[in-house]
Amino acid sequence: MRLAVVEDDPALGEALADGLRQLGHVVDWWPDGQKADAVLNDTTYDAMVLDLGLPKTDGMTWLRLWRQRGLSLPVLILTARDAVEQRIEGLDAGADDYLLKPIATAELSARLRAMLRRTTGRAQAQWVHGALSYDPASRQVHWQGVAIDLTGRETALLEVLLKHPQKVLSKSQLQEQLYDWSGGEPESNALEVHIHHLRRKIDPSIVRTIRGVGYALGSGQPTGVDP
Repeated sequence: MRLAVVEDDPALGEALADGLRQLGHVVDWWPDGQKADAVLNDTTYDAMVLDLGLPKTDGMTWLRLWRQRGLSLPVLILTARDAVEQRIEGLDAGADDYLLKPIATAELSARLRAMLRRTTGRAQAQWVHGALSYDPASRQVHWQGVAIDLTGRETALLEVLLKHPQKVLSKSQLQEQLYDWSGGEPESNALEVHIHHLRRKIDPSIVRTIRGVGYALGSGQPTGVDP
């Protein structure tokens, strides 16, 4: 998942971003709503973790503003405010979930996965596409029942394709989901290398090339052809 974290505490924000990256997510961390607002129109995220106690303009105000603008991004509120009334206010303002500090990064990741399942209509925790199965919790991939050893970036690429099984994604759209702002520009052929590795490790059919447009998830059916 590509995640936006909006948290003004530098130590907590960095810890959340690093912890979520270690779990395989691509994360952009912003210390206030204004900085996050500046990139939301140009960058596609799977979910947002939003602190309420932000400087200048609080998180609840930003959430209402974004929902009024039509932003459908799933939002998990992360806050130290534990009053039931405040939780209700946050949910009514457009939050999809609510988590009190202090938190465990693994639980935060699990709640984000649950939010994604709800928004994508996937009731099952495991995603199945033909002979391929993927567990987003463990990030384990199986092809015809056999475990496949993928790198973190290869797994992230496969997850993006699985989330959009009917869609052709351009190179820039895929790169946006694989690289966060902290890592700088990826090498020009990095995406093609990851796609080559997926085809070699899983099956040549797993990724389709749409010439002049981009890439799409393949049929999920074994070809019987060596990569």
